[in-house]
This record gives sequence, structure tokens and C-alpha cells, in this order.
Amino acid sequence: LSDEKTASGWARFSYMRMKYLFISWLVVFIGSWIIYVQYSTYTELCRGHDCKKTICDKYKTGIIDGSACSSLCAKETLYFGKCLSTKPNDQMYLGIWGNLQGAIKCQMEEAVHLDLGTELEPRKEIVLFDKPTRGTTVQKFKEMVYGLFKAKLGEQGNLSELVNLILAVADGNKDGRVSLPEAKSAWALLQLNEFLLMVILQDKEHTPKLMGFCGDLYVMEKVEYTSLYGISLPWIIELFVPSGFRRSMDQWFTPSWPRKAKIAIGLLEFVEDIFHGPYGNFLMCDTSAKNLGYNNKYDLKMVDMRKIVPEINLKELIKDRHCESDLDCVYGTDCRTVCDQSKMKCTTEIIQPNLAKVCQLLKDYLLRGAPLEIHEELEKQLYSCIALKVTANQMEMEHSLILNNLKTLLWKKISHTNDS
Repeated sequence: LSDEKTASGWARFSYMRMKYLFISWLVVFIGSWIIYVQYSTYTELCRGHDCKKTICDKYKTGIIDGSACSSLCAKETLYFGKCLSTKPNDQMYLGIWGNLQGAIKCQMEEAVHLDLGTELEPRKEIVLFDKPTRGTTVQKFKEMVYGLFKAKLGEQGNLSELVNLILAVADGNKDGRVSLPEAKSAWALLQLNEFLLMVILQDKEHTPKLMGFCGDLYVMEKVEYTSLYGISLPWIIELFVPSGFRRSMDQWFTPSWPRKAKIAIGLLEFVEDIFHGPYGNFLMCDTSAKNLGYNNKYDLKMVDMRKIVPEINLKELIKDRHCESDLDCVYGTDCRTVCDQSKMKCTTEIIQPNLAKVCQLLKDYLLRGAPLEIHEELEKQLYSCIALKVTANQMEMEHSLILNNLKTLLWKKISHTNDS
């Protein structure tokens, strides 16, 4: 009987051991598979070596040139740091340039450009730096740039000033002339809305400064904090954090309320900068918190302006697009128009102005922790702001009034603090 019990015990022990070995093997297998998949995704997202090789090959063969080319490809004093890319085609890295830090951005393979003359959707093409062609004069290049601006920004009397500004930026070595390789780089960069906006707003506080360029790779000022909310987590940890818990974490790690108010004032000032500025109205088509950051003084800085587009540009892009509902008439995530059901075509009237979208983003950000004495008034103003429509009577006057009232309310509360 004792031998039977011993044999039974060993059988149970063997079974349990096999069961735990199988479970352990399964956990290791699944874990390894997840890590492999995510590593593959990471290597697809982060292709800095390919980006640099493509640009430097073009530079060394004399096709392109720019203020960052020598440092990147010859002296190697500009190099890629931490990968910040979120899309394979839009490469973004922390850049180290001598003793300065910046953000390096470059387009890989298929970059989206707009051909307003022929197609209704963004046209994908490989940027070959094939324009302008050899023999193009400076005057002809000016006419090319002027034509591009006219298509993107509409008829405006001061476009010639902007052309001259672009030529000054394109002169990377500051020798007083724009060479053909420099012109090829400038032409490629001008297809990108973010680069154009950086040049237009180069003197504005909340736009990162352009540090240099080479081909369609450019280096911009580094922003210390790259989201209104939260903290950065390693990508492998982000996988296992539930979205609801992540939102709670975001709220835990926001700055103090006076500092949030200062950041919010900066965002409202940026909205002013792009609302019917010297070269027309620009529309924010992705107002997510990850596109907005701030520096160590809590001044707002834009992190990603690739989805801020000229209004004229967007209307040409979206008009006559086939639609079955309003959901088909969206550019980016936030620029919406109405579907004309009688024609099954999208109209060109944008529904929400930038200010309304920004107030929607700031609502929870500002109301959480707001001082009791202004909480009710702040909430009222934010909801009035969110309700603002492009089609409202006297929209521009109402836009200005709401924006100034919000800035005044916030500034009065923080003007006496160290955070101001």
C-alpha cells in the first residue's frame, strides 16, 4: 500500500512538473513572439542609418546641398540620437550637433506631396531632387517658388517677400547666392507644410527654430517636454499599460496649475499667429497633445506641425471628394467639412476653427486643479469657445473676443506668481 501511495505521489509530481514546464514554455514563447514583433516594428520605424545614407549619397554626388550637409556627411559633427519616430515614412530623431541639441526630421521613400493642379488626394511620389533642373536661372527658380506659394496660400500681394525669405534660407553657406544643389534642397523642403510654416513663423515665440537642412532632412530646435500630458515610457512598457490607466498617469504627471495656465496661454497665442496671418489662415488638422510641448520655462513649443495646412491648400484638397457621410470629409483627424448629400461631394466649408479644437483639448487640462474662484468662469468660457463655428455671424470678432477673454482670465490668475 505504501508503494502504491509513493507511485501515485510521483505520478502527480511528474504531472504537475510537466504542466508547469508547458506553461513556462508557453509564456516564454508568447513573450519572445511579442518582443520579436515589436522589435521588427521598431526597426521599421527607426531607419536613421538609411535616412542618412540616402541624404549623404546625394550630397556627395553634388545633387543636394544645405547648411547641415557638411556637418552630417563630411565632418560628422551632426549625428542621430534617440529615435522619436511614430511613422516609418516620417523619421524623427533627437539630433546632436556639436554642443547643441535639436530634432532631426527626414522623409523616407514615399513622402506625401500635394499636386493641386491634377489630383484631389495627396499624391505619393519618391522625392528624387529632380527640380529645378540644370540651367534654371535664379529668376526662373523664384517664379517656380512663387507659383507654388500661389497654389498653397492663394493670391496675396506679399508673396514676393516670402519668396525672397525662402531664398535667404536656401543659401545654406551664406555666400550670397543659391546654388543648384541648394535650390534642389529648398524645393524639396517647400513641399512640406511644417518647413514652410517654420520659415513663415521664424520670429514667433512658439514655433521651433530651424537650425539647418540637407536635402529634405532638416534640424529644428529641441523641445524639452514633448507632450502636454504625461511622461515618456519605453515602447515595450507602453504595450502593457491599459489606455485608461495611461490617461490617469497623464493627469498625475502634468505640471502645476499655474504652469499649465502659462502653457495654455502660449497655445492660444500660437492660434493667433496662424489665424489670418500675413500669408493667410492655417488650419490645425491634428490637435492631439503629442504634437504640443513646452520648454523648461513652461513656454509652449510646437513639436510637430506637419498637419497644420494652409486653408486654401486644404480646400483644394478636399473639394469634390466623393462622400456618403460627413465622416468621409475629414483631413488628418480634426479638419472636417460637410458632405453635400445631393451631390455626394464634400463641401469646402471647414466646420470648426482652430480655437474651438484647442479649447476642447485644453478643457480637462485646465479645469483639473483650477483655483475655485475662477473654476466656474473658466469652464463657461471654455464651453463657449468649443461651441464656436466657422459659419457663425461675425465669427472673426467672436473668435478674437473669446480668445482674449481666455488669455486675460488665465493671465490675471498667474501674473503674480513665479511661473509667469
